[in-house]
Amino acid sequence: MVRLLFVSMTFLWLGFSANAQQYQDEIRKSIFFGGGSYYVDDHQIEELYDWLDSIPNLLEKYDIHLISHTDPIGGKEYNEWLSKMRSEAVEQIILNRGDISERKISIKDWGLENPVYSNKSYQGMQMNRRVDVILYPIIF
Repeated sequence: MVRLLFVSMTFLWLGFSANAQQYQDEIRKSIFFGGGSYYVDDHQIEELYDWLDSIPNLLEKYDIHLISHTDPIGGKEYNEWLSKMRSEAVEQIILNRGDISERKISIKDWGLENPVYSNKSYQGMQMNRRVDVILYPIIF
């Protein structure tokens, strides 16, 4: 019983260590949107391109994940649609560069679920209107 507990605790510790390392190695940039919008302005597009250009060996070392969020205004169904539109807009911007393949990009649309910031304040809702572009290291 003690050995089983020790093995279980060791496994949990190793699992947390691996997750912490992966989180630590990710590189993140957020694209923000106005309420109810999936429009990305030219300034944010330029910043995204500059950021991607600043990552050495981007295509060889990283996979690209797009994680989209919304505030709760408009209800669940509307925000699922809006979240999808936002991630597709950012994906298209990345693909328009011409050097990144669609297969390098994965998408998770959270909609109004799983907010990172509190939706009880206007500022929190503004921060939840975003797509996070996350570069995860490729592990061989």
